[in-house]
Amino acid sequence: MSDETGRPVILAVDDDPQVLRAVRRDLRTVYSGSYRVLGASSGKEALGILDALDRRGEDPALFLVDQRMPEMTGVDFLLEAGARFPDARRVLLTAYADTDAAITAINRVRLHHYLMKPWDPPEERLFPVLDDLLSDWLASYRPAYQGITVVGFLVSPATHAVRDFLTRNEQPFRFLDVEVDPEARRLAEGRTDALPLVIFPDGEPLAAPTSARLAERLGLSASASRPHYETVIIGAGPAGLAAGVYAASEGLSALLVDFDVPGGQAGTSSLIENYLGFPAGLSGRDLARRAVSQVRRFGAELLYPVEVTGLRRADPARIITLADGTEISAEMVLLSMGVSYNRLDVPGADRFAGAGLYYGAATTESQSCISQHVHVIGGANSAGQAALHFAKYASRVTMLIRAASLEAGMSQYLVDEIRRTPSIEVRLGTKVVGLSGGERLERITLADVVTGETIEEDAGFVFTFIGARPRTAWLGGAVARDDHGFVLTGADVPAGVFGLDREPYLLETSVPGVFAAGDVRARSVKRVASGVGEGAMAVALMHRYRAGT
Repeated sequence: MSDETGRPVILAVDDDPQVLRAVRRDLRTVYSGSYRVLGASSGKEALGILDALDRRGEDPALFLVDQRMPEMTGVDFLLEAGARFPDARRVLLTAYADTDAAITAINRVRLHHYLMKPWDPPEERLFPVLDDLLSDWLASYRPAYQGITVVGFLVSPATHAVRDFLTRNEQPFRFLDVEVDPEARRLAEGRTDALPLVIFPDGEPLAAPTSARLAERLGLSASASRPHYETVIIGAGPAGLAAGVYAASEGLSALLVDFDVPGGQAGTSSLIENYLGFPAGLSGRDLARRAVSQVRRFGAELLYPVEVTGLRRADPARIITLADGTEISAEMVLLSMGVSYNRLDVPGADRFAGAGLYYGAATTESQSCISQHVHVIGGANSAGQAALHFAKYASRVTMLIRAASLEAGMSQYLVDEIRRTPSIEVRLGTKVVGLSGGERLERITLADVVTGETIEEDAGFVFTFIGARPRTAWLGGAVARDDHGFVLTGADVPAGVFGLDREPYLLETSVPGVFAAGDVRARSVKRVASGVGEGAMAVALMHRYRAGT
């Protein structure tokens, strides 16, 4: 963007003129090519700048704000600025004595980072922090629109599938509702039986495309570059992505295959707040994006959306069969397919899936839920994160939980935050027993788990997070699994089936050289951090397998 007023803004705020000059100088040295660097000597002056940006439709990317300022502290300014521009990254400049204020700000204003003065040398203490924050901001930045357009019905399974695929692949798009938008009706004229339409800026519309067709059009890789790899990783959630990073960085030829979009179930999470190193939290989509970048930087291949349909032994290799019949051989295999949310087993659930009832998908349907009443089913962390996410958009969020308390299945930090959010209502001891409506979901029937008494109420958007099942049906008898379908490893492998003189390694399955990590593994800890740890550990065990130790 060559137009000076068209570039995103970095705003520095400090009441000390000398410090403000130094900050602006350092920022302009590195960022003037892509951003406008503005400065203000007080919170009041800075708010005036934000008013001007808002009137001109310009976007602030980052606020770099001093804490100790007269009349308005840095935290107070960020509270107001964040309400106006919630996507802008927020950094607080503090003195050593202000550390407590900075930590408080993490909770009050969702602070992304704080820096203690002085920040010299900026090449080590300032620019790396801002580079990371600006990279995150750019990943979700939506400038004046020139990209993909999706035309369809607001509530439709096919439209939801397309929007979800594009969202999770970090593909910006605008959605036009054919029921209310004149432009949408014009574009869809004579094609209402082929909705949704996906219109690329340089090509003909795709009518009701599959994920595979979208992937092809977006240039995503759909075939492996070679017939044999040292390791093939099936499933690109946190465990698989971590394994891909460590395998490729340690010199193994690695292929990751996923049936959907990298990130797995964690990738649909609106905000992960207890992952080490991210005090302000990060979305599952951001985590997946960062991990995919690492995987590719180290040279691993990533194949999606591609379904794996079979695994068999052909000693010394292991053979993976894809849905199109292609076979890929590997010296070692990691099973990290993760889990998917259990389907709601009540009348109407199948009928309204994608048409008012959604499994996960919190971020995909956010805009659809503005000023709506949203119901969230489930009492674990994923449900709590979704409720807090929708509270930013919906007029009201109702959590439906079978248990007698929030604490029964949810981390305390989420419990506390939910109780502090006035637009979230929690109904304990409640289960869903029916869904009804016309073309889309309109009503939900609830029952008291103790008395059985039922009530019916209006409901247009229901999101369910009720337990999970492993994605292992395709394995058949290839490896040993427990009664619920989770893959057995290590000491849990049944005696006499392993076939080698040694016992299976900790994460090794009943087939030598085939490992499992993350949520798909029996008795695993269902947390993002533990999945990442198991993915890394699996690569260390692969090296032992190769060495025969």
